[in-house]
Amino acid sequence: MINPFAATDDLYNHFVSRLSKKKPTSEPARHARRAFQNKSRLSLSHTVLTVCLVFLFLPLLVIVVYSFNRAKGMVWTGASLDWYRKLFLGSEKLWTSFGNSAIIAVCSAFSATVLGTLASIGVNWYRFRGRSYIQTISFLPMVLPEVIIGISMLIFFSAINIPLGMLTIFIAHTTFCLPFVFLMVLARLDEFDFSIIEAAHDLGATEKQTLFKVIIPAIMPGILSGFLMSVTMSLEDFVITFFVSGPGSTTLPLYVFSMVRYGISPVINALSFVMILGTMAIAFILRNFLKNIAASK
Repeated sequence: MINPFAATDDLYNHFVSRLSKKKPTSEPARHARRAFQNKSRLSLSHTVLTVCLVFLFLPLLVIVVYSFNRAKGMVWTGASLDWYRKLFLGSEKLWTSFGNSAIIAVCSAFSATVLGTLASIGVNWYRFRGRSYIQTISFLPMVLPEVIIGISMLIFFSAINIPLGMLTIFIAHTTFCLPFVFLMVLARLDEFDFSIIEAAHDLGATEKQTLFKVIIPAIMPGILSGFLMSVTMSLEDFVITFFVSGPGSTTLPLYVFSMVRYGISPVINALSFVMILGTMAIAFILRNFLKNIAASK
């Protein structure tokens, strides 16, 4: 006698076997699952990561904590906002030096970004005599000691009779920031699909239209990275600025150095905390901006 439920049983067993069968997983998924399973284990990589993070951020935490200390020394005597009050109300020279640093950083970073971007596009796109030598020489400002760069620029400015001041600091900062922008944009161009440029030419785009509407938007993350790197390097530079600065061109690192002989005031700690908050805000805004650019593509 034929069982009328045999076909139903076979169909049921088929679906059960299909559902119970393990699906093949990709290599990243297996690594992620293995990391999730072993996240509670204390490994060497986790220990090294923790030590590095503590080493990097503990000094910043110390600065932030002692910016609220009532006393001037390193002995905690109570919380106070006196140093922030003095920062915003009684530190004209400090804000003047900070303004000089900000102006030079933005202007030199902008100039280095423009020159470095155009140089990297020219070196990557065109073939000419001396191309390899230019790529090699671009590493020199990155590997030479800052003392040598500062002395050489001081001799150069003295030889051509340029008075030391804001202009010489601007030229010097543009010079040592230029190679970093050049290499960052060049690395971005190495991953660029140049068939897009050929398509733009086939559609009738000129060299100028291709540069501003195709190439630059595609390498914008590298350009922004080079600009931010240049701003950071310009703000914190002391050695080169020390050699090429003149009267009335004191930057923030030079001002802080001049205070060392008398003891650094906790006002600097308060300013450091303000700069940390500003840097975090700028990084967050740019992160969302780049994320929106990537999402729009």
